[in-house]
Amino acid sequence: MRDLPIIQRADGRAWDQLRPVHLQHPFTSAPAGSVLAKFGDTQLICTVSIEEGVPKFLAGSNQGWLTAEYRMLPAATIPRQQRELMKLSGRTQEIQRLIGRSLRAAVDLTAIANYTITIDVDVLQADGGTRTGGITGGFVALKSACDRLLSEGIFTRSPIKKSVAAVSVGLLDGMPILDLNYQEDVAVSVDLNVVMDSEGQLIEVQGTGESDTFSRSQLNQMLDAAEKGIKELLTK
Repeated sequence: MRDLPIIQRADGRAWDQLRPVHLQHPFTSAPAGSVLAKFGDTQLICTVSIEEGVPKFLAGSNQGWLTAEYRMLPAATIPRQQRELMKLSGRTQEIQRLIGRSLRAAVDLTAIANYTITIDVDVLQADGGTRTGGITGGFVALKSACDRLLSEGIFTRSPIKKSVAAVSVGLLDGMPILDLNYQEDVAVSVDLNVVMDSEGQLIEVQGTGESDTFSRSQLNQMLDAAEKGIKELLTK
């Protein structure tokens, strides 16, 4: 990637530098897999559970299913948010669908025939990047769970096809910055969330001009930055 001008970030990071990443797994004992995922000041607990049976639309298909649920704990932000109980916000539904889609791309569903895997992502502390962190942390928990279930004989072969990770990128003063914290997320003119696999293939790209438009060349710069960050995340 060509050199870009120096951008001063409040936390001192280079424009293409990830926040400090810490993945502690296993984190809890009850689920098949779990991880405490920290991306800077954003902290999430990602757990993986498995149960027999599949949704009705998969009955008789000799396939399994993978789904995700996402919640932000009330005190994850200031001010406190109301706990979502019976009715989920549109944002929550959109994020958990994104996490589910992204992680299904990592799995051969025929290898988990007649089982449903549920990935729960709960945000303990939010400082930007909760959806991308949920995907990255969710995959780590998923891989840990699949390894355990394989060793216990519940699976006869690993369902993991490839690794998956995600990261955010934004345009600040027309220049790309990688892995946005909250302060940067509200300041950028363009916000991009990128999901990729370990083969360098895109799974999903969500790009929005928050307060400005962006060019094709700027999109390419953001994708290049995201690819660099995701490659680093996949080594964690």
